[in-house]
Order: sequence, then C-alpha cells, then structure tokens
Amino acid sequence: MSGASSSRLGWYARRLGRMSAGEVAWRVRDKVVQTAWSMRQVRREDSVRPPTVAGPPQFMAVLPEGAAARVPEAARAAVLATADRLLAGEWEVLGMVRTDLAAPDWFFDPVTGRRAPADGYAFRVNHRTEDTTGNVKQIWEVSRLQHLTLLAAAWAVSHEEAYARRVADQLRSWWQENTFLSGVNWTTGIEVGIRLISLVWIRRLLGDWPQAADLFERNDVAVGQVRWHQQYLAAFRSRGSSANNHVIAEAAGQLVASCAFPWFRESKTWRRTAARLLGRELARNTFPSGIDRELASGYQSFVAELVLLAAVESEAAGHPVGADLWQRLCAMVDSGAALLDATLRPPRQGDGDEGRALLLDAPETNRWPSLLSASETVFGRLDWWPPTAPDVASTFIGAMQAAAKEIPGRPAARPWHFPGAGIALLRTTGERDPEIWCRCDGGPHGFLSIAAHAHADALSIEVRYGGVDVFADPGTYCYHGEPAWRSYFRSTIAHNTIEIAGRSQSSEAGPFLWLRHANAREVGVLDIGDAAEWTAEHDGYRSLGQPVWHRRCVRLDRVTRSIDIVDEVSVGSQDVRLAFHLGPNVTADLLGSCAVLRWPGPIGSATARLELPRTLRWSAHRGQVEPILGWYSSGLGHRTPSVTLIGQGTSEPAQPFITRLEFLDISNLVSKDKEQPGVSRSLASAVVLEVPDARPEAG
Repeated sequence: MSGASSSRLGWYARRLGRMSAGEVAWRVRDKVVQTAWSMRQVRREDSVRPPTVAGPPQFMAVLPEGAAARVPEAARAAVLATADRLLAGEWEVLGMVRTDLAAPDWFFDPVTGRRAPADGYAFRVNHRTEDTTGNVKQIWEVSRLQHLTLLAAAWAVSHEEAYARRVADQLRSWWQENTFLSGVNWTTGIEVGIRLISLVWIRRLLGDWPQAADLFERNDVAVGQVRWHQQYLAAFRSRGSSANNHVIAEAAGQLVASCAFPWFRESKTWRRTAARLLGRELARNTFPSGIDRELASGYQSFVAELVLLAAVESEAAGHPVGADLWQRLCAMVDSGAALLDATLRPPRQGDGDEGRALLLDAPETNRWPSLLSASETVFGRLDWWPPTAPDVASTFIGAMQAAAKEIPGRPAARPWHFPGAGIALLRTTGERDPEIWCRCDGGPHGFLSIAAHAHADALSIEVRYGGVDVFADPGTYCYHGEPAWRSYFRSTIAHNTIEIAGRSQSSEAGPFLWLRHANAREVGVLDIGDAAEWTAEHDGYRSLGQPVWHRRCVRLDRVTRSIDIVDEVSVGSQDVRLAFHLGPNVTADLLGSCAVLRWPGPIGSATARLELPRTLRWSAHRGQVEPILGWYSSGLGHRTPSVTLIGQGTSEPAQPFITRLEFLDISNLVSKDKEQPGVSRSLASAVVLEVPDARPEAG
C-alpha cells in the first residue's frame, strides 16, 4: 500500500471515530443512494429531456419597482467599475488575481495549474486530494457564479447590454459544461445551495432585460438545471458532525429556489422541508445570544446572510418563516454589530474564507457593513448600532422586505459579554479616541465533534487601537494544498496565548478535523466603569501526565489606557512559550523584556509600551519559514510577514507571568524611557482571582 493510500485510510478511520452511530447509518444510506444515482448522471453529449414542470414556468419574484433608482450613486459607480473589469476578464479569487474570467474554464485551478475532473461521476471524484482536483476552493468559488450576480446587478442599475449578454453567455456555458452529477462542481451540497441563490438573483436582476425569460423559464436547459439542483439538495444534506454552516447553505438555497422557482410538482414539499430544516439547524448552529457556535467570526456573517436571504425570500413569496427563526437571525445580527470595532471590523477568531451568500457589490472581505445596512430595513436599527451606508445589496434586499419585523427583547445597550460563547469584549467607551478594543476567548473549542473551523486558540486575545491590529489573530491563509501552513495558522503558537510542552492545546488530525478539544471556561467577568476584567482557564494540557491548567486574567484600565495580562500554569516546571503576534503595520524595538511598539496612526505615529515577563527569554521573529513563525493573513490566499514576540522558559508554582501593554503619546513615551525599564507588579494581586476547586468536565 502506498504512503498516500495509507494516509487516506488513516484519515477515514479518524473521521469515522468522530461520528455517532446514527450518523454512520445516514452516511451508509447516502453512499447507497449515490451509487444508485450513477444511472442519473447526465453527460455533456447526452440529449437532455425537457424537465417535468407543474405548469408553464413563470418568474414572479421580481424586484419591486423603483428599487434600482434607490441605489446610492457611489455604490452604483463602484459596482459598474468592478463589472467593467470583469468584462475584461479580471477578478480576484481567494488571493489569486485572474485574467481569464471573460470565458472561464470551469474546472481549472490557477494555483496548481491542474484541471479537475469534468466528466466523471461526481460522487467518485475525490475533491479532498489536490492531486485529483488541484485547489478545489478556486474551482468551486468561480462556480458559485457570484461574479455573474455582480454583472447582473450592474445591468440592473445601468441597463448596459454588455453586462446582461456576458451573464447569459457564461450561464449557458456553465449549464453545458456541468450537467447533472458530472464533475467536481456537483460533489458537495454547500456549493449547490449557494449556486441556487445566485441563479435566483441573476434572474431577478435581469428582470426587465428582454431576453431574460428566454434565458431562464423558456429554456429547457435552465429549468432542468434548477430542478437538478433542488433534487440534489432534497436527497443529500450535511448531517451529524458535518451539520455546520454547510447545512445552513443547503437549506437556504433550497428555500430560496423553491420560493422563487415554484415550477415543479415537488416545489411545495421542498419549500416546507427546507423551511423546517433551516429553522431547526439555525437554532443548533447558534447560541441564544446569536453568536455562531463554530466560533469562527467569518462564518457568523456568512450564516446570517444566508438565513436573511432565505427569510426575506419566503416572506416576499407569501410563505413566511417562523417567529423563532426571525428572532435568532436578529440576535445574530445584533451580536455581530456589538462585536465590531470602531472601524466596523469584526473579530478574526477561527477560520474565515470570505464566504458570502450573495455578491452584488465590489467584493469586500468584511461583509458586516452591508449586512447591517440590509438589516436596518428588515429589523430596524438599534441606537447603539454603528452607522453604515447603503450599497447595492442592502438596497435590493431591503426592497424585498415589505415592513420591518418587530423582534422583542433586543438589547437596549451594546452587549460586551456573551457567556455561552465565552467571548468578552473589553473596550473603551469612545469618550477618548482612539478606541481600545480587546477580544478575549474563553469559550468552547468549536462546534460538533470535528470542530472543523476551530483554531487551538483558547484564552487567546486580540487587541486593536483605533481599528489597527496591535495583538493580532493570525487569520486563515489556506484550507487545501499546503498542510504545513494550514497547521501553523490553526496552532496555539500562532495565537496570543501560552503554549505548553511544545504542542497545541487541541490536537488536529486533518485540515478540518480535531481529535482532542481543549475545554475552556470563564471564571470571572466584571466591568466597573473605569476598568473591565476577564478571567478564564482551559484544560488543553490535561494529558501531560499530570493535570496542567492554563489560567489567564486580562484587565483593561480605561483611565491609564493600559491592558494587564496575568498568566498562570497550575503545575510548575513546565516548558512554556508565550506568544504575542503584532499586526502587520506594527514595528517593535525589543530590549530585554521591554518592547516599544509603533504603527502609523491617523495623525503621526501611534505608540505603545509592552512590558513582558522577565522570567522568560524574549526574541522577535518575522516571516520565518523553518519553522513557520511571524505571519499574518488578511484573507484566504494572502499572507504577510509580521512581528511575533516569543518568550520561552519554564513555569514555576505561584509565579504568574505578567504582561502590561500601555498606549502612549510621544510625550509620555519620552518620560517613560527615562525610567528604569521594568514590569509593573501592582495590579497582580487585584487581577488574579482565587482559583476555585471545581474544574469543567472533560469532553
């Protein structure tokens, strides 16, 4: 047996070990059905029969009259500029700048130069191996057809014929090259669900193009594709340990399509089933506070956008979803708004792949401003929400909603602590600018038994100053194809926390599979006005032969504009590394255990003094590859060298590691530098809380 085959078998064995008996049974059922469905595969050379429909298809889910006229001029100009680049073939796909989108090869991966299988039976294509498909994310991303929704939006606001014609040409190309169950673009339900949303909105945005009906409802190929996509989702869905954001996308896609394209005898059944599934899985995928249980910040906006589109579509079609779904969706939006910093940036916790449910504007990594703008129409704006400007997407989505939903129990003031998720946000009030923003992580490792999008980041923090990353979360550089980089960006040493015994708190067994999960819990959370304090601990090193715990307390002093961090390791004489990862714009002058940090500010250079634990040996690293250390990813496919400060040494009983970060102006820095460098110990007794005997259960 080859090494590659043995590795794959080992992965399947580990993956099987994370499934319940019920999930195994469902997966066996799926394999049986997938084998039987091989007879349904439609190849490109096959003649496609006209689909069975309940009556002559008509598209009634049009944009309300006058919606395009309400798009702000700046948003209109931006989408047209992006659309013009698309007409020339220029587009960025997950960090790869492409120039071939005028007539794309739907199976080509420009990262590896490989071409994925186009004709093989979809369920026999192993999309998990780069040897077969190349970087499959590159292929799937283009086949979500979201560059075509943007071109359709450009048509809607301009009526320039070139945009609509390019959409029609590429849709016909995709439909011809991707017949039912042929090739890599039919291998997973999340892609099918997102593509259905794109098809609905393309048809909607082309509503008054004279050839729109000929492209869609009077086109047997198009009607057949709509039916195939919904048949697929009705037969297969993510279950058990895989029922994360994937199942939300599948249910949302099915619900949107069955409302907007109710052309088939099964449409009513598909709609009702999808609505029930979406409501049930949204409740499972989120905490009551609205925080997404995957604890991956990028996926909260992705899931909220999916559900918002499905709920608005259902309401517009006269089939409103339940009140519980609206309430949980509103909680997702409110909690997301609460976590944004002063520049409207969300946290960077866990994985992020820039996933979006719908693209009608120039692509932005941060989806929250657009999502909040749309939600203002759907739910109404709370007083503490940050202000946002409408764009094309928020204008059109808002136009589909007849009236704002009345949701009881929304927070009257901006929340800063989300207990179930273990997230606390220590921040200044805005009375003194720039804002100090500090996210603390004391929650679960991730969602479900595989925690697919989690990082080994328990007790890690992010600190921003006026929106600039000072202590930075590393982000997510890649999902597929570069296992060493995938492992680094998820590892403990890549986050602002302590690594013990040279290993991560949680153990990975594949790019989306964790076997051992660190259990974290919050011990104390307090805000007294002038200061806010958070304390938590985790048991990720309980398997070291003796129960080793890491406890951290973080205190923000709003008067002195400083942050104190106190780390304790429960059992002494452990090899430790304490890491602080600086944002890519921050430089550090390290002298012994003291560092002066500088970065460009809105007026001159901003400065901070970082006093580090003297008992550790400190070194600075930037852009290393052997070993990998000192990197920051602004988005999937991007990596930038950044400074990482590493303190290495041994823990001792009852000797905490104390760190102080103090934000300064130039005059304060000069006076501080005249003093003898040292670490302020005065807060240690006030910050460290008594450790209770009770420990969270392992699990």
